[in-house]
Amino acid sequence: MSRSQVRRPGGKVGFGTNDAGCTILHVDMDAFYASVELRDRPELHGTPVIIAAQGNRGVVLTATYEARELGVHSAMPLSRARRIAPEATIISPNHDKYSVVSRNVMALFESITPLVEPISLDEAFLDVSGALRRLSSSVTIAELIRARVADEQGITCSVGVASTKFVAKLASTRAKPDGLLLVPEDSVIEFLHPLPIGSLWGVGEKTEEQLTRLGLRTVGDIANTPVGTLTRALGAAGAHLHELSWGRDPRSVTPHEPEKSVSNENTFSHDIDDPEVIRAEIAHLSDKVASRLRAAGYRGKTVTLKLRFADFTTITRSKSGMHTDLAHDIYSITWSLFQALGLQRVRIRLVGVKVDGLVPAGDAPEQLHFGEPEHGRRDAELAIDKLRNKFGSSAVQSGRTVPSIEITPQEQ
Repeated sequence: MSRSQVRRPGGKVGFGTNDAGCTILHVDMDAFYASVELRDRPELHGTPVIIAAQGNRGVVLTATYEARELGVHSAMPLSRARRIAPEATIISPNHDKYSVVSRNVMALFESITPLVEPISLDEAFLDVSGALRRLSSSVTIAELIRARVADEQGITCSVGVASTKFVAKLASTRAKPDGLLLVPEDSVIEFLHPLPIGSLWGVGEKTEEQLTRLGLRTVGDIANTPVGTLTRALGAAGAHLHELSWGRDPRSVTPHEPEKSVSNENTFSHDIDDPEVIRAEIAHLSDKVASRLRAAGYRGKTVTLKLRFADFTTITRSKSGMHTDLAHDIYSITWSLFQALGLQRVRIRLVGVKVDGLVPAGDAPEQLHFGEPEHGRRDAELAIDKLRNKFGSSAVQSGRTVPSIEITPQEQ
């Protein structure tokens, strides 16, 4: 979706109260990271707050609605956000805290229905058809969810109620912040057609430009354009957009969809050409990816190293082997991939590590090594997981994540 969806249009916001057949809910936390921080710092309520990693190249992760009204948005460079909203409070993200709240919210959803499809940390689709007999109606369930999120987690959420995932997602966006919007089955066209074309799934900035060149500005314009015209301009995506423009979305809520990959990356505050610093960052990212794999119960077969150079050129290198969830294995592969490039003092802007080809850990074949001790690397990394869960993510760090420092005789 393009950013035009965020520019929620005015106009009709009530489309009736008949929720028969509207068993799909899209629940989205409001400015999630910022809301969690404001829960702990109530004195900042009603003020512009920006969540962003500090540094020369920090980017906005999210912002309160007061900051958004000033023009701040996610993915904006922090330097620009400071110029737009100099009075805003800037808070560094605490991902461990957000993950805890996210798990609590998802558990709340699953207490209502087993059909929960998480989309990200702060949003999910729910199919509540099986809960109607127990909890009366879809709108009643939506109100219950909003009340419980506020009472139990101290944050707000917005809910869209509709007969399809696509319309429910748009309805929750229209309801923000801290709202609920029902779109009855017989009001879908009335709701959809006035919306800007950027509201449709699959319409990014470039696609929006192409459609605008055709004179199309609303979803209704797309609906009333021949499919052939759309496919000539956009290929197969044109037919898909035409279906969505009439509210046709056959997808069902798919609970617990397996992760396809796990990755972490870091943009340096300034370009780096020191191989020791790069090696330490690769080790650090490998450790984070491995920890996430173990937490999710997966092992991966293909390891990928991503590098972005000072001129923004980006390359990736991959290698497949035995399924693993160990930082030692992932680091060994990524560092060998880096060394194979033979880079000599090349300035690097970003480093990333990804593992895909995931299978449940219990289904992954075990690699047996002759002479391997009874307690090896897996036991060590599982012990580190326990320590970090108890004392925080920075409680234990691998020596590989610290750049080597050459000590001169005078420093010994």
